[in-house]
Parts: sequence; structure tokens; C-alpha cells
Amino acid sequence: MLSFPREQQYPVLSAALASADCEAFLVARDRAIATLAATDLRAAINSGRALLSRLPLRSQRTQTQKKAGEAVVHLTADSAWRFFRRHAVPMYRELTREGTQSLRVDALLWAAAARWPDILPSQAELATESERMQADKDGLEIQQGLFVSQVMADAQTGHHLIRSMLRPRAESLALLPEFIATGYVDLGTARVEVRGDAGYVAIHNERYFNSEDDTVVGPLEIATDLTLLHPEVKIGVLRGSAVNHPKYQGQRVFSSGINLTRIYQGKQSYLSFLFRSMGLHNKLYRGVLVEDEPDNLDIPIEEPERTWEKLWIAAVDKFAIGGGCQLLLVVDYVIAEAGSYFNLPARKEGFLPGAANMRLPRFVGERLAREAILFDRMFYADTPEGRLIANEVVPPDEMDLAVSRCIERAVGSGMVSPGANRKAIRQQTEPLEALRKYLTTYAFEQAFLHLSDQLIVNLERHWNARQRKL
Repeated sequence: MLSFPREQQYPVLSAALASADCEAFLVARDRAIATLAATDLRAAINSGRALLSRLPLRSQRTQTQKKAGEAVVHLTADSAWRFFRRHAVPMYRELTREGTQSLRVDALLWAAAARWPDILPSQAELATESERMQADKDGLEIQQGLFVSQVMADAQTGHHLIRSMLRPRAESLALLPEFIATGYVDLGTARVEVRGDAGYVAIHNERYFNSEDDTVVGPLEIATDLTLLHPEVKIGVLRGSAVNHPKYQGQRVFSSGINLTRIYQGKQSYLSFLFRSMGLHNKLYRGVLVEDEPDNLDIPIEEPERTWEKLWIAAVDKFAIGGGCQLLLVVDYVIAEAGSYFNLPARKEGFLPGAANMRLPRFVGERLAREAILFDRMFYADTPEGRLIANEVVPPDEMDLAVSRCIERAVGSGMVSPGANRKAIRQQTEPLEALRKYLTTYAFEQAFLHLSDQLIVNLERHWNARQRKL
């Protein structure tokens, strides 16, 4: 959040808005901060939204109007942040019945929004806002990030929410009998197939170079669930499908990361960032939680993880950009074709690259990680630095053979406690508590970055976003 000293608030607002309205907003905000009551916060938020409605669309505002609009958004967010400090954890306990009910982060937010209308956005409000370009949004989703960050900041509720996101999705459980019977499920933008001992998960968003977006993350998580839950599958393989772009017609690519066109056009939700980090990526890294006993908030934080997990191989054709590179940091073995590359251009785009800030330094060291994240360093698979991420580099026409060899090495002589070994490794590299603390920061910062002016500037400068069509 931007910090506005008290003496600067009125001058910034009144330079673009009616004085009486600005005074009314600041009085309402001060009251909300003083009482931390939902009715008073709601009044402050509605007063702030009324001010914003009197300004032109965000992309059409003058610099003075932009500063005023930004001040309203951030002053309102600050009020909500203080409110959630006191009330988010008690609300979480209430909605989850003291932790005996597991809610995914989206279900949690919709339930909380029903209890706190106007404070947290409803699905209908976000659907309406999604009709706007990203440059014209004034930040309804910011409150979602602030709420989740406060839930994550508490050790008990944070761990409980992580465990809830590690449970199989309802869609996965519904599809599991079919998957076991046929060995194949087509989820549209993701596909999963059993071949021998392996479950092959394909990213199938070929129009956008197998990018991760709202249309992909859910199906890919379901495919991951199915691979982990199938009783005969011993190992998972993650790979991109062939694409139909003229440059790579009929050739496989791994992933181009997040769909920047959808972000620019306002179609990419903030929630998708949480689904990726807390659901899809964390399940690849930790497995699924399938215990039958009811969950609760009193499970000791240091208790061993009880996930059901399997080894994962990533087969990288052409490139693994952004979210694609993040996937390489949560699998067990990476096979890359010669000439391929990995990078994390999120800084150039304007947001955080998932949990890569925490994970990449373990692979390449902090100095190279800072260069990659802050200065757009690219890792070519064929180089010594690239081999810190890729276990094996093979000619393009040998990728299928290399994957088969890797599977045979892993399962051919009998797998010995892969889940136990993964859990033991994580105790040193990334215990659940480390992830909880990271997500506390990630949920907060990403909410603001996702709706920042700088994101739009970066997309237009580096992505030629104005000219791209969905």
C-alpha cells in the first residue's frame, strides 16, 4: 500500500474532487479505523467508491485525477487491512466451523463476502468488473488479497488453508472412476493419460503457447489430482502439447507462462494467482491430502506432512517462461531439449513470479536468482547455469526416449519410499511453515501489483499489448 501522510490526504483528493465529498470520505475512513467495525468500514468503502465514480475511467484520468483515485484506493485498502487484522481470523474460524470444514480459497472468499458485503467483492461484482480493461479497474480484488494475507499470517488458520488447498478438487473426485476405467480424461486445456506406470499430463492451451491462465489452471490442477489419485500410476510427466502458431506449427512447447493478453484485457482474475501457488504448484510439490479424518485448527504445525505424493518429470520443449519456469522448481526431474531456455520475466511484466522468489535461489544461488527475477536473466538449458535447473539436456528428437528412460530408472527396479524422501527433503528446503510465511507476503503484494498502473505500462512497453487480441 502507498503511504499517505495525514496532512497530504485532503490536498491530493481535493485537487480532483469536490471538497465536501473528500472531507466526508476522510471522516468515514477515520471512523472505520477508530472502531474497526464492519458497518463503519462499509460506509468508508462506499464513500470511496462514490468518489471514484465521479472520476473518468482510470485510463482516461489526468495525472491529478490519477493521484486522487490512487489515494482513494490505497486509503480504503489501509482501512480494510486494519479491519482484517482484527476480524479475518475469527471469520475464518467461523466459516470453517473451527477448522472442521475445509474451504478452498475461492469458496472462503465468497462465503466471507456474503457476511461482509461491500467489504469483500462478490462473484457478481467481479464478473461485472471483468468487463473492463485492466487499466480501468479500481481494485475490487485488492481486498481479497488483504483478507487472505491476514488468514495466512496466523499460523493455525494459514496452515489450515494450505491443507484445504491440497485436498483433491470435487471435480477430480467425480472424474476419478472414469479415469481409472479408461486411463484418459480430456479437460479441454489440459489432458491426462495413463501409459504404463506413468500419468502424462499435457498443457493444451495451444493458441497461447500453452500459457497458464484462468482457463488452464483449474483443468491442470484436476489432471494433477487424477495422476496423484490413480492407484496404478507411479510417476507423473508434465509436458506441453503441440501448438498451432506459424513459428512452431505442429511442434511442442512447454509453457509461455501467464497469458498477458488476458491480463491486459481484464479477464485474468487475482484468484488465479492463488490457485496456481496454493493449489496446482503446491500439489506437484507436496501431493494431495486425502486423509479421511476431519481437519481441525489444532494440528501441530511441526507435525509431519501427510500428503499422498508421487515423483514428477517435466519435459521441456522450446521454452519454459514465467509460470512454466515456476513449474520446473516443483518437479523432481527436468529433461530439456537442446536449445530450450527458461526465464522469469514477471518483474518486466509487473508482478511476482509465484513462489519462485523463494524457490529459485535453492537451485541457482541467490545471486543468479536476483539477476533472473530483477534483471530478466535467461537460462539456456545447454549452459552450466541452465543445468542447475535441467537435470538432462537431449536433442529434440530424443525427448520421448529420454522420458521413457527416466521413468524406467525411477520405477523399473521398484520405487522405494519416494513420498517419504520428498517429505524429508522438504524439511530442509521448504517446510510448510516457510510456505505459509511466503504466502502471507505474496497474497498481499500480488493484489496491488495485479491492479497497478505500472503493470499496464510494462505490458504496453514489453508486450505490445494494445495490438493483441483474445
